[in-house]
Amino acid sequence: MIGKEQDKLEESAERDAQRLKEAEENRPTLMAQTAFLGSLALMFILPVVGGAYLGRWIDGLFEGYSVRWTVSLIVLGVAVGMANIWIFIKERP
Repeated sequence: MIGKEQDKLEESAERDAQRLKEAEENRPTLMAQTAFLGSLALMFILPVVGGAYLGRWIDGLFEGYSVRWTVSLIVLGVAVGMANIWIFIKERP
């Protein structure tokens, strides 16, 4: 009875050691993590900045001081950026 329990414990310890070894080998490097975070930042920032520039250009076409299009397109850019990040993280293996 004790022999069986000891065998189960040894098998469990070996499986855990193997899983730890595989996790250590497959751990992303600092450069890979930096590239991933940079990609996320660009996916969020570019729609926001693009919306701001496009909104400012549209507001400049009309007379008077208005930031209606600028604010609207910045908010739209934030929503698009969040959707980009959501899709990118969801599709990541």
